[in-house]
Amino acid sequence: MASYEEKKDELEALGATVIGASMEDRESTLKMAEENGLTMPIAYGITDEQVAEFDPWFGDDHHGHYLQPMEFLLTRGGNVFGSMYATGPIGRMLVEEVIVSITGRERRRLESEG
Repeated sequence: MASYEEKKDELEALGATVIGASMEDRESTLKMAEENGLTMPIAYGITDEQVAEFDPWFGDDHHGHYLQPMEFLLTRGGNVFGSMYATGPIGRMLVEEVIVSITGRERRRLESEG
């Protein structure tokens, strides 16, 4: 999430909004956001039931029960045009890839309108 924070201005210029979500409680989420310098909105206290329709991957090990990362790129109309499901520490969307995807989609949208 820190890489998204670093590219915040570039994402905002593209009209993109980044929103995080966590299964952690409010205090833990605020601490993590502060420690990482995050200013984006982050929902906290997300439950298994709330994410069930996204068909997530869960971890259950010596760290406890936790939700593996899911990332979604949504159009202005709310349709998913990109997603990533991680089953471990590998498999996250790089912010640079997200910027390229949004830039390309916007270019195609503007060309079709023109």
